[in-house]
Order: sequence, then C-alpha cells, then structure tokens
Amino acid sequence: MELKRCAWVTTDPIYVEYHDEEWGVPLHDDQKLFEMLTLEGAQAGLSWITILKRRENYREAFDNFDPEVIMNYDEAKVEELRQNEGIIRNKLKINSVITNAKAFLKVKAQYGTFDAYIWQFVDGKPIINHWEEIGQIPVSTPESEQMSKDLKKRGFKFIGPTICYAFMQATGMVNDHTKDCFRYSKHME
Repeated sequence: MELKRCAWVTTDPIYVEYHDEEWGVPLHDDQKLFEMLTLEGAQAGLSWITILKRRENYREAFDNFDPEVIMNYDEAKVEELRQNEGIIRNKLKINSVITNAKAFLKVKAQYGTFDAYIWQFVDGKPIINHWEEIGQIPVSTPESEQMSKDLKKRGFKFIGPTICYAFMQATGMVNDHTKDCFRYSKHME
C-alpha cells in the first residue's frame, strides 16, 4: 500500500525523504535551527527543491552552519562563496548569512539558546493545524509576522513573515501536514 503524503510532495526522492523524515518534526538543536533559517532565506524567490538539492553544498560552503565560524567571514570568503556554483550565489543572500550568524549569537547569549528564543513564538509547543488540503495552508500567520518583526528588530535579514512561516513548518513549530497525510498523525503523538 502506497503512503499518502501532502500534495506538495513530488516524486523526487530528496523531496520525499525531506517530507517523510524532517518537515514538521520539532527541532530544538541550535545549529540545525540556524541551518534551516539560512536555507529558508536562500529559498526566497526560488523553489524549495532547488535549495534541498544544494543542501550538502551549503553545509560544506558555510562550515556546517557553525555561526561562530560564519560570523568571522571576510570579503575574500564572500567572494569565494559567490564563485561557488553549488549554492545560490546572490551576494545579498550570502551576506545575510553572516549578518544572521552575528544576530543569532546575540540572541543565544541573551536567551541561553536560540531554541529558547524561537520557540517562544508558539509558547514552546507545536501548533497543530487540521488542514484538509494544501490550498487551506496560509503563507504567513500572526505568529510568523511577530517572529519576523522581532528577528528584523534584532538585525536578521531575509526573514519576512512568509520565510518565517516556512521555517516554522520546517522545524515543527507548526504541523501543517494535511489530515490525509501519513505524517499528520505522527505529530499528534
């Protein structure tokens, strides 16, 4: 019997694995949260599969998303990244990763962990939605708008309400699997 998945999932094995094993699973590891924040920002204006297919390249290019290392990138490193065909070479997006690494570390210093900060936007537990079809799923919510506003105030870039909502979905802050998806009930437990 074939598993029923959310309608947005294509047959691409990378997409299927991402949907089945990652998307919507609550994430609390700071470095992984920074990775997802970076990848969601890189996706702006592009398809998610475009970024997923480059994910390993991003990990290698951006020192496995270690903000302590990234915050010290200089112009030579930025130029090296702009020549890297394995990532999206947009200078604004590349620079935003460095800016965000610095802001991320400030948040971490203030809250103890980035996790403690970011999960406050959903009161520390996932929001469980009950969508029948993908057309019902919003592109942003009051929570993602609040998150975006606060992140921007703290100096983060490429972090609008839509990117924040995609981040919330990816990191399990919201469960937006449709009710007919086999992963929906997995997140109800």
